[in-house]
Amino acid sequence: MSVGTMAFLIYWTYTPGVLEHLKMKRLPGLIIAVVVSFMRIGFSAAKIRYLSEKALGWMASCRVMLSWDFTSSITPSVVGGAPMGTYAMTKEGFSLGQSSAIILYSLFLDQLWFALAVPILLVSGIFYEVVPNNTGVVGHASMILLYIGLLSYAGLMAYGILKNPHAIKKVVNVVFKLPFLRRWKDDVKDETENLVEYAHELRAKPNSFLLKAFFLSTMSWLCRIALPTIVVLSLLPANEILSILRSLAMNLAFLIMPTPGGSGGVEGLFAIFQGPLMDRKAFIGLAVFAWRVISYYISVGLGIMATTWYINQSVVESFDDLSPEEQERDVPSSESI
Repeated sequence: MSVGTMAFLIYWTYTPGVLEHLKMKRLPGLIIAVVVSFMRIGFSAAKIRYLSEKALGWMASCRVMLSWDFTSSITPSVVGGAPMGTYAMTKEGFSLGQSSAIILYSLFLDQLWFALAVPILLVSGIFYEVVPNNTGVVGHASMILLYIGLLSYAGLMAYGILKNPHAIKKVVNVVFKLPFLRRWKDDVKDETENLVEYAHELRAKPNSFLLKAFFLSTMSWLCRIALPTIVVLSLLPANEILSILRSLAMNLAFLIMPTPGGSGGVEGLFAIFQGPLMDRKAFIGLAVFAWRVISYYISVGLGIMATTWYINQSVVESFDDLSPEEQERDVPSSESI
């Protein structure tokens, strides 16, 4: 769907000879965009490593983050890659309770950032056309509902993590009473105890711990938000401040895209939010293509490698758990080959 949308935008906006208007002095900006994309991964990995109190090494933190990113890219945006992040951390030696608490705390930091972004956009909307007028009443109403939803969700997470971790435990235990999940109820009950215990440990950390973790989370999001603007400015001049604000707004809108990784929808939102800022409409398709490759496909490629590493680890561990007789039976003999 992502490729199809990009192909449509390029076909719809392309005009013969448009590439002649590219300024070579601007194109190095695309290299800066690639660097910023890797910086985003680095800050995200640093946040996970910091929340693990540096029990995770840098390579392990990057693997966790990349596999999380990859799963987010192949599942609907509302689902996200948190379950994969939790699984990856268990493969790095953490208990399920500890892994869940760290991933939950990481998500909470993201929600804090969203809660901060909403008032920024509301105030900026007084002076700038943050949500393009071409979205109409439906577009503006959708963004208001999104703002309300993000603030509400951030409040619930803050209550559950900072005030009452036992509430999270109750919710998880209720979920695992469902018929198709009941078989894991006892195992999950033990792990929720670990989750609550580790959540209490995180909550007991000094304010400086929260601030540093929030700084790393914020830097990761700022890199993500800067990418569309950097790509646009690499092709032609545009209103930098308005581009950044619209990038912030559309990144929040990406969160509710129902398609895997937001594919199809995010490209359309890019064209709607950033397109009006580009004097040459023929560059819109090119900008979408460059941005998507740098921000999405590179991450997907690295994420596949990280996820494959965890799958291989699982296969090796499963093989090691077999008895010698079972291992010998499962390994093909030279004659059968």
